[in-house]
Amino acid sequence: MTLKLIVALVDDARTDAVIDAARAAGATGATIITGVRGEGLMPQKTFLGLDLWASRNVILFVVSAARAEDILASIGREGRFDSEPGTGVAFQVDIEHAIGLRTQLPTIMGTKAQA
Repeated sequence: MTLKLIVALVDDARTDAVIDAARAAGATGATIITGVRGEGLMPQKTFLGLDLWASRNVILFVVSAARAEDILASIGREGRFDSEPGTGVAFQVDIEHAIGLRTQLPTIMGTKAQA
């Protein structure tokens, strides 16, 4: 079992499109953490002492290592991460051990369920 965790930090308006793109590339599901805040290289300007920042979400995908690169590339294209500054970032990390995936693992790995 070789799995990857893809983490996408996405502008709120692009979240659904990024999830759809990941599913089309082979992701079987996602966990979304809403309403996070981040600060990039150039902090947002303030207006009358109020912070101006767009709502962001963290999307977590547990995927098979074999599909990870395609899913990550699809997320990047749909999110326009490399073409439009401030739209988001995505990266993948290795998963050494995972529990709680027994019923989902055949689908994640693209194999048939065992009887």
